[in-house]
Amino acid sequence: MHGWHAIVEQIDPSQIHLWLAYLGEITDPRLLAEYRSLLSEEELEKQARFHFERDRHRYLVTRAMVRTVLSKYADVEPTQWRFDVNPYGKPSIAPELRAARGIEFNVSHTEGLVVLGVARQRAIGVDVEHVFARHIDIAVADRWFARKEAAALRELPAEQQRRAFFDYWTLKESYIKARGAGLSIPLDRFAFILEQASRIRLTIDPGLRDRPERWSFWQVQLAPDHLAAVCAEVAGAGTPTLPPPRRWEHPSV
Repeated sequence: MHGWHAIVEQIDPSQIHLWLAYLGEITDPRLLAEYRSLLSEEELEKQARFHFERDRHRYLVTRAMVRTVLSKYADVEPTQWRFDVNPYGKPSIAPELRAARGIEFNVSHTEGLVVLGVARQRAIGVDVEHVFARHIDIAVADRWFARKEAAALRELPAEQQRRAFFDYWTLKESYIKARGAGLSIPLDRFAFILEQASRIRLTIDPGLRDRPERWSFWQVQLAPDHLAAVCAEVAGAGTPTLPPPRRWEHPSV
């Protein structure tokens, strides 16, 4: 099976790893058939339920990517991974897979791109967006963002507002995904301050029972159209680092 299972490293607890899959590059029918052989029956059934072929393709690549990348970090065959999903929809590795204990992951996708974040012994959330894929009405920020974020957006020149909107959006998504509680965390109850390009500051309403210093954040411009944000817990191993992202190297057939 083309060496799907090959542990290449033990992820350092002080690092976060990002893996990228560009969907337009992955079209070989024989390779896609191999991907299907990695998926569980439940995953195959879910893939079949998508109405559009592009969504079936994205789901297949994403699940194969998760399974093969995680097998680089633990002695588990790609077909043997089992996952749990919490009440808010965040997936995690099933606890019975003892070889993978401590490994955390999170996935995000947008037009043409899937991003997988992997960490050890710390919660992680990832979001990626195609900055020009759809129309953005800045009024959305007035409805969903914290007041100080919406005000900061309004103060920017019009030509800078789209990029700034996604700066806030990706960071906010990465935070609620790392928390694992989805939109049960109101987006207007926490705010990012982006006055300095090199520094991301977070403020949190006390009612959310969290501390800003618990988290580290990064934003990564993956391509002119793709912006990603990563949120990772500052755990016992200290503040993590984020090496450059890696392409998911799917084998040729």
